[in-house]
Amino acid sequence: MTAGLADRSFVGAHLADLEISRAWLVDPVSGREGPGEIVVTDGVLEAVTWLEGVEADGVDASGIIVAPGFLDLHAHFREPGNEDAETVATGLAAAAHGGFTAVCIMPNTTPALDEPSVLARIRDATAASGSPVTLLAHGAVSVGRAGEQLAALGELADAGVVGFSDDGAPIRSASIFRNALAYAGMLGLPIVDHPEDATLTQGAEANEGLIATVLGLRGWPGAAEAGAVARDLAILAEVVGDVPGARLHLTHLSTAASLELVRRAKAAGLPVTCDVTPHHLALTDEWIAGSRRWSWEALEDNGAARDPWRDGAITARPFDPSLRVNPPLRSAVDAAACLGALADGTADAIATDHAPHAEVDKAVEFGLAANGISGIEAALGVVLAAVGAGRLPLATAIAALTTGPARVLGDRAPGGPGPRGLVEGRPADLVVFDRSASWRVDADTLISRGKSSPLFGRELSGCVLLTVAGGRIAYQAPAEA
Repeated sequence: MTAGLADRSFVGAHLADLEISRAWLVDPVSGREGPGEIVVTDGVLEAVTWLEGVEADGVDASGIIVAPGFLDLHAHFREPGNEDAETVATGLAAAAHGGFTAVCIMPNTTPALDEPSVLARIRDATAASGSPVTLLAHGAVSVGRAGEQLAALGELADAGVVGFSDDGAPIRSASIFRNALAYAGMLGLPIVDHPEDATLTQGAEANEGLIATVLGLRGWPGAAEAGAVARDLAILAEVVGDVPGARLHLTHLSTAASLELVRRAKAAGLPVTCDVTPHHLALTDEWIAGSRRWSWEALEDNGAARDPWRDGAITARPFDPSLRVNPPLRSAVDAAACLGALADGTADAIATDHAPHAEVDKAVEFGLAANGISGIEAALGVVLAAVGAGRLPLATAIAALTTGPARVLGDRAPGGPGPRGLVEGRPADLVVFDRSASWRVDADTLISRGKSSPLFGRELSGCVLLTVAGGRIAYQAPAEA
């Protein structure tokens, strides 16, 4: 067989029939990667063959790659309530374009996902979309996400949520957080906290430091995140003594200090996990000033952050509102810490924090722009940039997009607690992408309704050719003319 895709599949409800030969397979379950072939028949992964010797000659990780479908722990699809920014249907289509076969959405919808009826509306929209991508949901910790009264966690658990969070906002009350940890622990589900001390971030616009100072932006201290992480971990340490099932997941960590706290907590045996985002891995606060170099390019040989003005790195206009995110883009030192945390296992997953907004909410003055990047379609390309620069092994990156997030979800991961690997005899759940091909990020190439990205105009490697979810075609790249 020759390398390529058998043209016997169609996007939509059809089961996949597929043969891929002489590709590079990455299986994070077995820990194996190398030349191989796969066969999918009637949606089932019928055969996985690893090639050796002469048959493997000329096949490497620079071309066609086959991996398990990605699982995003953190995305915002906006429906119900803000469908002009994203709908469930457009969000699922964008996820498939990015190689994701399962997505966990956050509860900051309107109304908030604080009762089963809201989850039912989202599930109806999922069914109507026709997408085979699995949509999972986190329920709200508090009623209306107001932080004043616990939501009906038991009813939400019975309805099928995979965790509880007030994201878009932190769980401000330590008492509410403590009670939620205990209650969710008895239900066997994690609390997913957005760690932020809001008393330190009110009115803040950008990471506190040189860039914010030079640009005249109000600083957002890293201590606001690290302090909240320390609080959460201290409460977890007490609660887990009474409720052994208590689990904490800290989402979109962005500072070296926060990650070091998690590293120590894991070493002490606390049941805590965390994720980092592609934009906190690869972008830095100097992008707000107009730099467009990757985070690893902004480091001195001694590990310190470089001055973009002295380096002549400023090549674009400053104050691009697409760069306003929460938590803010940090320094190159913090970005390196995020990459290091993935490499040593402190960070369990890469989560996109896909946060689409309507143009009216982003095309404004930087300090007034809504927080968020439409990132689910570009996530793979950004991560592959780090892989290509030698900052992250390919196998580690794939694991952080597949088995890592599945372990965080545990029993409620898609397909149950079993592995997200290239497993024969199961419905195919995989992504096929070409590292040798690049694509240009712009409004026309994004399927998401959210068209706000600092990567517009940039070429990213890793074109997704095919996404198969549960044995069905979720996305197939258009045939070249």
